[in-house]
Amino acid sequence: MGLTLQLSEYQEKYQYFNFERRDGILQVTMHTDGSDLVWGFGPDEECGFMFEDIGRDPENKVIILTGSGDSFIDNEEFGTGEAGSTVPASVWAGVFAFAKRLLQAHLDIEVPMIAAINGPATIHAELALLCDIVLASETAVLADQPHFPNGLVPGDGVQVIWPMLIGMNRARYLMFTGQHLTAEQSLDLGLVAEVLPKDELLPRAWVLANQLLEQPPLTLRLTRSVFTSQIKQALGPNLEYGIAVEGLAASEAWIETFKRGKVT
Repeated sequence: MGLTLQLSEYQEKYQYFNFERRDGILQVTMHTDGSDLVWGFGPDEECGFMFEDIGRDPENKVIILTGSGDSFIDNEEFGTGEAGSTVPASVWAGVFAFAKRLLQAHLDIEVPMIAAINGPATIHAELALLCDIVLASETAVLADQPHFPNGLVPGDGVQVIWPMLIGMNRARYLMFTGQHLTAEQSLDLGLVAEVLPKDELLPRAWVLANQLLEQPPLTLRLTRSVFTSQIKQALGPNLEYGIAVEGLAASEAWIETFKRGKVT
């Protein structure tokens, strides 16, 4: 296999991601069996490789990332259901690799990305927030639910990304308390650029994607790069350190059943 890929080489490759491309705009839709994505070890492993593949396809000029059904990512199945369960180092070694690849491959994509947050993004909201343009439906809710509220250390990059976007104290409050931000609160904090009715969300994303395509291809790629380079520097060694610390805590206690928070 060469350094570049064609859509036909990865279009049917992934269980949790669908692809649609028109005029150089690739829409990536996350799903589980055609409906709302349920995050877990499967999507965690696939997502980083998926970002690598779409980043290697030179025909992708702009990327739109969205979810299926009523949510972006709002449900997770990692728990064992067993009290006192833990994660051995051998298992976390795989998680370590997936977690690093997830953000690194996202940031290595060299074309502009637009997030269309179609509903609650309480799990891995940073996948949307790391995009260059972030749109949200009126039903969107942003949070970091899987970590501290569920007994885990927020260490897989969120400990850098949230403070970078809303400030250290706001971010620490959000992560320690499990705070949920409504779409309007997210707009006020600058996390999203526009809030739209759900049926207008994807059409608006495509309008903006076509608008971006009016610029020269190299300008598109290098403009994405000047922003992602700053984020990469901020993550730096903090990404690996955070994942390792999260694993250390998980070796003592792991999620039994996923706990849901409320909008506060």
